Amino acid sequence: MYGFDLQECPDGVVHEESFKDIYAKFFPHGNSALYAHYVFKAFDVNCSGAISFRELLVTLSTLLRGSVYERLRWAFRLYDVDGDGAITRQELSEVVVAVHELLGRRAPPGSPASRIDDAKAAEQVDRVFRKLDLNQDGVITIEEFLESCLKDDVITRSLQMFDTGL
Repeated sequence: MYGFDLQECPDGVVHEESFKDIYAKFFPHGNSALYAHYVFKAFDVNCSGAISFRELLVTLSTLLRGSVYERLRWAFRLYDVDGDGAITRQELSEVVVAVHELLGRRAPPGSPASRIDDAKAAEQVDRVFRKLDLNQDGVITIEEFLESCLKDDVITRSLQMFDTGL
């Protein structure tokens, strides 16, 4: 498995820079660094600055075999960039931009196409934020996130798509 062999990782943990390098191998057509940073933070359960093999296995088990509820809790953690228990519009925007960069869908900064990309991303963030912020108080709590996502057939179907017979 990438990142946990003795040459690349003699101390049995993966640090963020190595994690970003691993991620870049899987997403060679975009800039994966920013999204890899957010995923790394979500995998680093004990906030040690490194992902242990145990943390990797526990998280992968949750994502592959956990309930929809457990998967959504992990997704919330990914979007809650500062870890304060709420997702702000800014945090949602940061992750959306990171996804666009990961997929190579962002034009170079300052270009006319970049302004169009930024406008589209802002529109997407506004639409999603309005849907998830049920009480319209400017933050999305875990309860709002879970309730909104569990009511959305597209989201629940996409999370069930990862169900395996393992």
